[in-house]
Amino acid sequence: MPARALWKGQLRLSLVSIPVELFSATRPGASVSFRQIHKPSGKPIHYQKVVEGVGPVDVDDIVKGYEYEDDKYVLLEPKEVDSIKLETKKTLELVQFVGVADISPLYFDRPYYLVPADELAEDAYRVVRDALRQSERIGLGQLTLRGREYLAAVKPCGDGLLLETLRYADELRKADPMFSDISGKKAEKELLEVASALIEKKTAPFDANAFKDNYTAALKELVKRKMKGKSTRVTVEEGERPERRGDNVVDLMAALKKSLESGEGKKSQPKAQSASRRGRRKSA
Repeated sequence: MPARALWKGQLRLSLVSIPVELFSATRPGASVSFRQIHKPSGKPIHYQKVVEGVGPVDVDDIVKGYEYEDDKYVLLEPKEVDSIKLETKKTLELVQFVGVADISPLYFDRPYYLVPADELAEDAYRVVRDALRQSERIGLGQLTLRGREYLAAVKPCGDGLLLETLRYADELRKADPMFSDISGKKAEKELLEVASALIEKKTAPFDANAFKDNYTAALKELVKRKMKGKSTRVTVEEGERPERRGDNVVDLMAALKKSLESGEGKKSQPKAQSASRRGRRKSA
C-alpha cells in the first residue's frame, strides 16, 4: 500500500517556492496492539461518550470547550476553529538557520520525509538540500499539521530532506529541579578512567539494525503460541463489531488514533500567547 502524504504545500526559501509533500518516517504498525475483551463472554469492550445525567450522546452534539475558570467554558464550533487562517497550512517557510548541533535533543519530536511533489520541483529541491549540507545548517520554519501549528527543523537526509517537528519551549520541563539533589562533586579519577576505557571499547558507528524490540518480539511469539490452543480464541459476531464510522461507540485504540489525527495543540506564537496554547491543550 503506497504511503499517503500527511501534508502538501510549498517549501519556501526567500522568493523560491518548491511544491513538496510530507510523509511519516515511522511505521506505527510495527508495534503490537490489543483490543480489550470481556473474558466471560469473549466479546469486545465498547466505549461510549456520555454526559452525567444525560447518558450517551451523539458525536454531532459535541463541541470544543475552553475552560476559562473552574467549571466554566466558552464553546467553540468546529467551523469556527476551522476558519482560523494560517499561512503555515500551505507554506513551510525557512525563516532561520542554525548549526547542526545547536538544537538540544530535548526539542526533537517526530521525523518526516519531505519530498518534491513532482519532477519540476526537483531542481530547486536539490539546491536547498545541497546548500544545507554544504553549510552544515538546519532550516527552521513552521507548518500546520493535524490541527496544530508545529515548529519544524529541515535538514539533509541521504538524497532528500528530513523534517523533524520540534517541541516549543513551554512544553519542556526545567532540568534544574530534577537534578538539584545531585551533588556537584566530580567523579573519582580512577573510576572515571575505567568508565572511559569501557566506553572507548564499546564505541562503534551507529547501526539501528543492531537493536531489536525484544518486548514486541516476545509478545508476537506469545500470541503465536496462544493461537495454537482453541480455548483462548474467540470470534466476534457480525452484530457485535463496533461501528467504525458515524457512531459514538468506538474502542479505545480507535479513539486514541482518532485523537492523534485530529487533536488540538499549541500554536506557535510569541511567548506572550503561551498561556492560550496551554488553554487549547486543556480543552482538546
